Amino acid sequence: QVHLVNSGGGAVQAGDSLRLSCSAPESTFRSYAMGWFRQAPGREAEFVAAINYSGGSTDYADSVKGRFTLSKDQAKSTAYLQMDSLKPEDTADYYCAASPTVVQIKYGTYEYKSQGTQVTVSS
Repeated sequence: QVHLVNSGGGAVQAGDSLRLSCSAPESTFRSYAMGWFRQAPGREAEFVAAINYSGGSTDYADSVKGRFTLSKDQAKSTAYLQMDSLKPEDTADYYCAASPTVVQIKYGTYEYKSQGTQVTVSS
């Protein structure tokens, strides 16, 4: 079982920034797409962003496009989700996921997923 370590959540004000981190074993990190999905209380899980194995291609949900930036640090086997201009509607538990392709993460097929980290944005 591959263990993904997801961290960086917190409570912030609208307009603030947070950075989530997700680390994985090197062999997984180098060959898998990585991404995040989120789930707010009482709502279904929602795709946020994903990046392919090489870090050369990304995909974002329309709701976060232009505000969130996903990157991979190959040397640290860690993916980062930089979240800027946060809004109250971004409040949710955020989960890191790994799958062979970006499309699989986008449509909810996760080979591995982490524990959640809570993000709370107040107005």
